[in-house]
Amino acid sequence: MEAVTVYHGKISRETGEKLLLATGLDGSYLLRDSESVPGVYCLCVFVHIPFQHYELAHRDEASRYQGYIYTYRVSQTETGSWSAETAPGVHKRFFRKIKNLISAFQKPDQGIVIPLQYPVEKSSARSTQGTTRRSDSDVCLKAP
Repeated sequence: MEAVTVYHGKISRETGEKLLLATGLDGSYLLRDSESVPGVYCLCVFVHIPFQHYELAHRDEASRYQGYIYTYRVSQTETGSWSAETAPGVHKRFFRKIKNLISAFQKPDQGIVIPLQYPVEKSSARSTQGTTRRSDSDVCLKAP
């Protein structure tokens, strides 16, 4: 898993969300360890949501960072195949490699809210943490 550049390891849900919100780009994504289910991963995807759908706790540059993070559980079977829990009614697919799963979800109509478009790589996230466009406390979003 370490060879997957979007894998951030054991970061919190909140940290992952902050990294994705900082991009401001629909389809930004990363992969992290699940906090609640050992051995399972979370594929997290950012989708921009118009301003009127959120109550903002902080207003500084808020309109540039509004959005919602969708999280999909990704797991490996006993035989080594990878799969993701997607929208209800979507046929579950299995992949030999996690990179193949990610490639499949870069296409539309795969059972996730938006195709994966902009990888948030672990190395780039580390190098930009000190120079992000906003501080971590600038925006607090609440779903409608």
